[in-house]
Amino acid sequence: MQNDKAAKGPKDKKDNDRQGKEKNAVIYVVDDDDGMRRALSVLMMTVGYRSIAFPRPEEFLEKYDPGQPGCLVLDVRMPEMSGLEVQQHLNRMGAMIPIILVTGHGDIPMAVQAMKDGAFDFLQKPFRDQDLLDRINGALKLDAKNRASVEKHAELKQRAESLTPREREVMSRVVDGQANKVIAIDLGLSERTVEIHRANVMDKMGARSIAHLVRMHLTLHGE
Repeated sequence: MQNDKAAKGPKDKKDNDRQGKEKNAVIYVVDDDDGMRRALSVLMMTVGYRSIAFPRPEEFLEKYDPGQPGCLVLDVRMPEMSGLEVQQHLNRMGAMIPIILVTGHGDIPMAVQAMKDGAFDFLQKPFRDQDLLDRINGALKLDAKNRASVEKHAELKQRAESLTPREREVMSRVVDGQANKVIAIDLGLSERTVEIHRANVMDKMGARSIAHLVRMHLTLHGE
């Protein structure tokens, strides 16, 4: 790791500090090199990030909380468990934490494979402090975006589950563009009853318009 004056400049420090604290993010560092681990921890503290460092991957995996926003700075080559194995373990857990790999020259093929498996980015040693901070900023933005998407989907699913079976039928036909009269005929209901069900659907889903309801329906079905 190479010191970089730009990494400690007032503007960069302010931006990094604000973004790191905004979502109570934690920067996890996993590296068996004591010197590298200490240097990264000091860098994180300097710019205002909250970090937790681990010398062994097993310790990180034991204490990692998938519900905690953040990112992972991970050494590729470690004696007990490689960075790739750590990533594969996290993938099996369904953890969505963005991973920034730290590699030596001979580890580039491993880093490329990790990128194919979903790692956020990698840095080759030696690297500039600001290069790492830039990647951390990007990783935290991605993590926040992913978590917001999951939370939104969970909320929509909860709203949809509050609908009665009949209301779900009506919603399905509404998003397909069917008029109340057509829905009433198909379901053997009065048009007034369809209107009531439709109003209930809009209210329970929190939809501001039919277009909004359609967007929700597509999100729920992964489209």
